[in-house]
Amino acid sequence: MKQKNWPWWRSKPINLQQTRLNIQEKLRKSGENTPANTALVLLCHVLKRSKSWVLAHTEYQLTKPEKDTLQERLTDILTGKPLPYLLGEWPFFGRSFIVNPDVLIPRPETELLVEKAIQHAKFLDLPNIIDVGTGSGIIAASLAAEIPGAAITAVDISMKALAVAKQNAIRLGLTQINFAITDLLSPIRGLFNLICANLPYIPSRTLENLSVTKSEPHLALDGGPGGFSFISPLLEQSRSRLAVPGVILLEIESSLGEQALKLASASFPNAEIILHQDLAGHDRLVEIIQT
Repeated sequence: MKQKNWPWWRSKPINLQQTRLNIQEKLRKSGENTPANTALVLLCHVLKRSKSWVLAHTEYQLTKPEKDTLQERLTDILTGKPLPYLLGEWPFFGRSFIVNPDVLIPRPETELLVEKAIQHAKFLDLPNIIDVGTGSGIIAASLAAEIPGAAITAVDISMKALAVAKQNAIRLGLTQINFAITDLLSPIRGLFNLICANLPYIPSRTLENLSVTKSEPHLALDGGPGGFSFISPLLEQSRSRLAVPGVILLEIESSLGEQALKLASASFPNAEIILHQDLAGHDRLVEIIQT
């Protein structure tokens, strides 16, 4: 007897191109923002093939095990599981990073922070860098890979997040990162040329209405009532941890640019402070330059 929910494309002989188009349409109807790319990436994952292979072999017919796995993965996506968690990895700054529900999914806007950090590090012989709230370690690992001579500390309050960050460092062969469980900079001693932070910054009231809270760790998202529950104390602590010359780079919520500038100016009244926009034109990064 035919099962009610048995997808027709799992039982009929159907080529890879039509399979991809069918998945794409299902994703489009579900509200997926990039159905074509998601369908392609999903097929690459199931078939363990490259994008170019999937696009070139249009007449390939999936085996029954491949069809079964594809349906399971598609169901996961249609019921709300983010594609990066399903894949177990996601690209950032030209490298692939391990991700799971214990850490945030890397986002392209954070690459702006990494780019600025690299620009400043070029003028330093042996920069001492700290990544506060490292999460999956994408900032610390990217900087370690791009600035081989740097001494890098990566800290987070979550033991589970640090475990993922350590896995990423090992995967990329990076040995110069020192990991520590801390609450911001409280137990940290010494001076840093670069203090980088992508801390929880979404105001609690805003977070309640975002779909991201259904799948990504709340601890890494909730910035408190105004979005500055972690940024404000970090700025205060940084006053005694920032070397001269030194730079602080803070990723912020897009609606909090002006408030972030005021907070930065209050903590570093003699510094040059710049607000940068991401590629979408949203306020995204506060740069504090102390000379």
